[in-house]
Amino acid sequence: MRLRSAALAAFVAVCAVAFPTHAADPLTLDDAFLRVADTHPDLRLFGARHEALKAELDRSSLRPALVAGAEVENVLGTGPASGLDGAEITLSLASVLERGGKLDARRTLAQSRIDALAIGREARRLDLLAEVARRYLAVVGAQREGELAQLGVDQRDRTVAAARRRHEAGASPESVVLTAQAAFARAELDSARARQREAAARQHLAALWGERNPAFEIVGGDPLDVPQVADFAVLADWLQRTPELAQFVDQQRIGEARLQLARSEATPDFDWQVGVRRMAEGDDFGLVGSVSIPLGTTRRAQPGIRAARAELTALEIEREAMGLSLYSTLAEAHGRFGVARLEAQRLGEDVLPRLAKAEAAAATAYRAGAASYLEWSSLQAEHAAARQQQLAAALEAQRALIEIQRLTGQAFVAGPGLQHNQGATP
Repeated sequence: MRLRSAALAAFVAVCAVAFPTHAADPLTLDDAFLRVADTHPDLRLFGARHEALKAELDRSSLRPALVAGAEVENVLGTGPASGLDGAEITLSLASVLERGGKLDARRTLAQSRIDALAIGREARRLDLLAEVARRYLAVVGAQREGELAQLGVDQRDRTVAAARRRHEAGASPESVVLTAQAAFARAELDSARARQREAAARQHLAALWGERNPAFEIVGGDPLDVPQVADFAVLADWLQRTPELAQFVDQQRIGEARLQLARSEATPDFDWQVGVRRMAEGDDFGLVGSVSIPLGTTRRAQPGIRAARAELTALEIEREAMGLSLYSTLAEAHGRFGVARLEAQRLGEDVLPRLAKAEAAAATAYRAGAASYLEWSSLQAEHAAARQQQLAAALEAQRALIEIQRLTGQAFVAGPGLQHNQGATP
């Protein structure tokens, strides 16, 4: 569980950011994790369930109750039994003597349900932390899109100025200036849209801990910094220890406890009773007692035993199905991560530097009258599209990384020949 809890810390290390709820009150991503862990209703619900299961454990630990009774015979009849003179009164104490380990079986079942609840709570808590990381990444991505949009605004503003100078010099028609101004307005629209997406993503993030009017700002962080991950074979091995599968171990313990309880029902219990009786004649007293045992308990217990065995068999099949599903999800996430990381890396190393040089050369040529506005504008649009493509690929790789960490319960930021765990989140 500590490894699973540490999984999301890798995202913190990758982004290395903090976000405040107020300008003077910065809030780190770990603080956001703490807020969700302390306040989210899904987690507080486990506290109430734990109390209910503790009460069930206490109830299961109780032995059969003692039953006190009184019996009156030969009263309010006829002849010698008329009135109360011939009454015989018996005071008794009765209970059930449990056999077959029923008490221990009930305790084991109740305790195993408590243990399973703890695992379930931890799994849900970590799923929420993964959701925090995903929503935080959405804010970072929207902020980065805003920065790219502002680059486009500045770029188009310089284009409008250059087109206006050429038009004033009589080197180009007014239509070029109008076209450049339209491109500038579209760039401003993209910038405003990015700001709106950032505000919506911030609201979505703050909703996890119940903040209705978030005013925090995210500072720092580079979503383009995508780490390496371990080989798929290593990830698949880690998958065997994920909490999703660990829950089946607890469910198996519950099933085994139910089977043991069903088996204990095959051993009959003794109903016993002892008491003292006052005789009608001479005011004498005598002891009375009885023992009874039900017949056919072994036969009646067989359906419950078969049902408990069938549930254990079904649980094993469910675990196998879950393992296959998790393996498929891990393979898909690992594939998405590899493709997206490669795309972001190659765009940054090969494509964007060449487009930047080509755009700069086209700008120089346009100012010198050696290139048309259409050539320069096309290169500007292609450069901006490549930057957006790189950001989209990097964000996709980061989302896949969070999913891999959620599945494997591991935190890692690996470089060439290096892999290490990060600190744990709350």
